[in-house]
Amino acid sequence: MNIKETLKKLEHTHIAEPQELLQIINDDSCDTQLFEAADRVRKSIYGNKVFIRGLIEISNYCKNNCYYCGIRCGNKNVERYRLTPDDILQCCKAGYALGFRTFVMQGGEDNYYTDNMLCDIIKQIKSDYSDCAVTLSLGERSKESYQRLYNAGADRYLLRHETASDKHYEMLHPTEMSFKNRIRCLMDLKEIGFQTGAGFMVGSPYQTRENLVNDLMFLKKLQPQMIGIGPFIPHRDTCFKNEKAGSLRDTLVMVALTRLLLPNALIPSTTALGTISENGRELGIKAGANVVMPNLSPVDLRKHYTLYNNKICMDTEAAEGLEALKMSMQNIGYEIVTDRGDYRA
Repeated sequence: MNIKETLKKLEHTHIAEPQELLQIINDDSCDTQLFEAADRVRKSIYGNKVFIRGLIEISNYCKNNCYYCGIRCGNKNVERYRLTPDDILQCCKAGYALGFRTFVMQGGEDNYYTDNMLCDIIKQIKSDYSDCAVTLSLGERSKESYQRLYNAGADRYLLRHETASDKHYEMLHPTEMSFKNRIRCLMDLKEIGFQTGAGFMVGSPYQTRENLVNDLMFLKKLQPQMIGIGPFIPHRDTCFKNEKAGSLRDTLVMVALTRLLLPNALIPSTTALGTISENGRELGIKAGANVVMPNLSPVDLRKHYTLYNNKICMDTEAAEGLEALKMSMQNIGYEIVTDRGDYRA
């Protein structure tokens, strides 16, 4: 079967063998057909709608020391901050007035935020804004903790698996972190009933294209409702500071293949894509993504949540730039919508 036939089969059956995926990843001559197929599949389910999520970066403290991350605990050059519950609620208030109906609380793994504190915040948000969804992205926790957060009203949980290869995972993380525990967390989240998000970096150190195929096959088996894919971007205060960033092309290919394999998924066009290319976010949408996440965090703190170098957090990446974001999406034929943007089975 030639590559065009493989793409046609993938578009209509959403099934592919590993060697077929590898062939597509390795052959850039079919990129246009790939992106157009992914766009058609996304439009068949979600139309031209792009869902917005209001991102609230609650803390840049983290107990982990992941080798690629700018806010790892071993980085002494970070100016640390934490948002108070009132700060978080103020971000939600501002976001709601702008039209956001999903709030994403993201942060490092910071033990300051106990289950009790997080549950109180979630309950207050759901009480104040009953038509909104609450998404959490707060790392690895116990199943009991996840259950409490779910019972408090959290709807979704994002936890990138980062890589589906245990050996590759060990190359990116210190020994006290384990691939086995990351997968345990994802399984717990799905079992509890969260709309669950996984995802990975493209172009991370030591990554092979076979690793990328493994990521796609892992996602196909896991069937998460949300999938975050972005390029690896080095940070100046990590051991990977001199590594090159993941490429725009490879990231777009992985977004498109993910859309074809999991047609109903909610897939963000990430800030990292917009960081490596001026029109990266728009290209991500055209390659099959259907979510963008403008920043609702306090303006003066955004510069301190630096997972990688040169992260963009102003202009159309910021909640204040929502009108400009709407216009940029309209210019490429898509429409920003302000409903919760739930997963469509």
